[in-house]
Amino acid sequence: MPVLRSLVAASRMLRHTPHIGADLPPDDAVLLDAPDDRLASAASCLPAGDFKPVAELLAWTRDTAWWETRDRYVGWLAQQHLTDGSDWLESWQDADPASPDLALLRAESAVRGAWLASGPGHRTALLREAGPLVRAAADAAPADPVPWRIAITRARGLRAQREDFDGLWAQVQSRSPHHFGCHVSALRFLRAHDASRPKEYLAFAADAADSVLPGSLVLGLPLVAAYEYLLAGGREADTYVDTAIAGAQELSAWHPAGDREPAEVRNVLAQMLMLRKRWPEALDQFRAIGVHATGFPWSRLGDEPRREFLEMRTGVRVQLASTVRLWAKPGGPYT
Repeated sequence: MPVLRSLVAASRMLRHTPHIGADLPPDDAVLLDAPDDRLASAASCLPAGDFKPVAELLAWTRDTAWWETRDRYVGWLAQQHLTDGSDWLESWQDADPASPDLALLRAESAVRGAWLASGPGHRTALLREAGPLVRAAADAAPADPVPWRIAITRARGLRAQREDFDGLWAQVQSRSPHHFGCHVSALRFLRAHDASRPKEYLAFAADAADSVLPGSLVLGLPLVAAYEYLLAGGREADTYVDTAIAGAQELSAWHPAGDREPAEVRNVLAQMLMLRKRWPEALDQFRAIGVHATGFPWSRLGDEPRREFLEMRTGVRVQLASTVRLWAKPGGPYT
């Protein structure tokens, strides 16, 4: 009988998997942390050393106070600078050293590069060296919350005291009290500061989500907190996890499918739903994600996050196929 059941299950998967989620983007269309059209267009000039379109785009995010977009753009550009080996940032420095957008990008590159350094001693030294750059970015654009997100990330790496964090967080709150990137950075500081007391960062995330309007990315913060908690081996938080999932589903439903802005929350949500074995809902999130795979959370599963995303997406389809009757007509309730 066990052999027969295995054969039937395998037959179900072979018969029904191709039809479940057939509307998902093909594997080769899925991108990892892809820029939106505006950033992609501006960044296409960087290999030739032309930084001006990027400078104009970042200036626009500052002038319009599109802080979430500015944060995402700066993170992506800093990662490009650290990996592409070109000298466009140096050319920008020579041409316009007083640019507040250049100051922000230099600070982000320095802190991000420090986190990539091998060995805690080397990382700590680089984070200390980045201090003047972070301060310069904050001074150059006093209304911008993004330098303070970078400062909190730096403080976490330096194992700063709680009172230091409280001062940085006050600076965020006076500028953009519902900035998602700053909240995620703060959450990770609190988690690292006292890993033996997760209630504090779980409560921090829940309180933040309670104070925002529908559609705010901060609604996804409890989900990030729950994910970090479970990944660290946390237990006995089922009610919190289910509430966090519900809040993130509300956020996801508020945004159109394929929207780049909530992509990271949707990626975390898909993985959390898989952990809870809520396969139909996980498939719904993969549909909402579309082509926008994100490094977090899939990088937590392996060194190739895009491959992890694709394998997990296929795994959801297989799980659903295994629940369909063998001779049911293809195109059932999960397609």
